[in-house]
Amino acid sequence: MSDAAAERLVVGRISGCYGIKGWVRIHSYTEPMENFLGFGGWKVHRRTGLEPIEFEAGRRQGKGLVAHIRGVDDRDLAETFQGLEISVDSDKLPELEEGDYYWHQLQGLQVWCHTENGQVLLGEVDYLLETGANDVLVVKACEGGIDQRERLIPWLPGTTVRQVDVEAGLIEVDWFPED
Repeated sequence: MSDAAAERLVVGRISGCYGIKGWVRIHSYTEPMENFLGFGGWKVHRRTGLEPIEFEAGRRQGKGLVAHIRGVDDRDLAETFQGLEISVDSDKLPELEEGDYYWHQLQGLQVWCHTENGQVLLGEVDYLLETGANDVLVVKACEGGIDQRERLIPWLPGTTVRQVDVEAGLIEVDWFPED
C-alpha cells in the first residue's frame, strides 16, 4: 500500500512533558501500550496538517509511556507537542490471528440479529468502549434499521457475537432487538 493510499490511524496522544530534556508522556491507545513504541512512521496532527515525528527512545514509566522526540532537547520545545494526536499508517500494524480484529475494522459494520421473523438490522457500529470486563459495541441507528435506538452490545465472540465478516460489512449478534 503506498503512503498516499494508506489509512492513518490514531494510536496515541502526547499528554504532557516528562523532565527537562525533551521527553514527553504518551497516552497509548494500543494494547499492550508498549506496542506504540514499535510502529515507526509516526505523524502528529497539527492544525496545519500532519507532521512527521520520530521518537528516538521510549519506555514504560508508571502507568504510561515516556519518549524522547528526536531534535527536541528542552522542556519548552517539548511543550509545543502537548495534546497532539499521533497516527501511523494502518499497514504498520501487525497482522492479527484469525478471528481477531482491530477496532477500526469493526467501525461502520452493520449489526444484524436473528428473530423469529428473520434477520433484522440493529444499526452500525459507531465505536467501541473498553469497560474492563469486556469491550462493548456502540451501535447507532442507520438507514434500514429496525428503529432509531442506540444499543450497547457486549463484544463476546462465540456468545453474543456470532459472526464477523469484515469484507461483507456485517456482524451477526445474538441479541434481543428490544434491548
